[in-house]
Amino acid sequence: MKSFRVGIIGATGMVGQRFALLLADHPWFKVTVLAASSRSAGKTYREAVGARWAFKDQPMPEAFADMVIYDAGADIEKIAAEVDFCFCAVDMKKDALRALEEAYAKAECPIVSNNSAHRFTPDVPMIIPELNPEHLEIIAAQRARLGTRRGFIAVKSNCSIQSYVPALHPLRKYGIKTVLATTYQAISGAGKTFERWPEMIDNLIPYIGGEEEKSEQEPLKIWGRIENGEIVKASSPLITTQCFRVPVSDGHTAAVFVKFENKPSIEEIKAAWAEFAGEPQALGLPHAPKQFIHYFEEPDRPQARLDRMLEGGMAVSVGRLREDTLFDYKFACLSHNTLRGAAGGAVELAELLAAKGYFD
Repeated sequence: MKSFRVGIIGATGMVGQRFALLLADHPWFKVTVLAASSRSAGKTYREAVGARWAFKDQPMPEAFADMVIYDAGADIEKIAAEVDFCFCAVDMKKDALRALEEAYAKAECPIVSNNSAHRFTPDVPMIIPELNPEHLEIIAAQRARLGTRRGFIAVKSNCSIQSYVPALHPLRKYGIKTVLATTYQAISGAGKTFERWPEMIDNLIPYIGGEEEKSEQEPLKIWGRIENGEIVKASSPLITTQCFRVPVSDGHTAAVFVKFENKPSIEEIKAAWAEFAGEPQALGLPHAPKQFIHYFEEPDRPQARLDRMLEGGMAVSVGRLREDTLFDYKFACLSHNTLRGAAGGAVELAELLAAKGYFD
């Protein structure tokens, strides 16, 4: 695989910092540009981040510390000339963010986005690489709409659905009718640490703005089909969710209840999880977990502190599968929200795009 020049837009935030850590020694991607808001532009990365570096156990990569920050909004043409593609993890209002990402795409700079602004744009693929890589085919229609040759936008899904949707995906062959999922989401999902959000210590907040709507609708796009230059959402299953913020640093847990058209046995479900692999595993992508879904037989697993870093934080953990009195089955799931659910998932998506020639 050839080397690609990469930019990180929104490099000073928590997800941007995670991108920096993941890309510091990447075998395919070399970071040549760091960009952020006008407040940070002109400063070195070390100066711009300062005490807000979120990963106390991992220092800022020295290779990036003295890089000068570009203005993400004012320097689009300059950035596009210095990279082959960019990751985007900026914190902006959706309309402004949607316009910013399209401006980069129209400057012939492909964007791999961690943001939600384009997740429901009909010709923008929203990808969990193991589940729906075929949706990348919509990029041709998007390029035609944008009038670009290379430029496009591809996005990863919301971090909360990456815990339970991968576990449901191999079971779709049994006809999933209804799903109830309650997510217990770490504070890093809000870009926070306990030092910066002491109110979350010994606390639980039963509300995360917009999260339940995303958790109910995004899986339907993941499971949708391409038709007339758009991704049409699946009409089923019916999904209802509740989303809680909990005092955990990293790792989103989900309690899942599911009803099937053709109820499988517990053994069939476990076998489906154990056997499941996607295109990233077949291609041997650098950030693809060797075993995507891990099942724990212990009754008290998965646990965030013990299991969130499984396979470098890119695997999904499942446990406590058992029959239910109202649904057919219930089980628990866990994924690392800033790795599998955010920057790591976007890096794996970029690896898939690179392997399939979309950056050429």
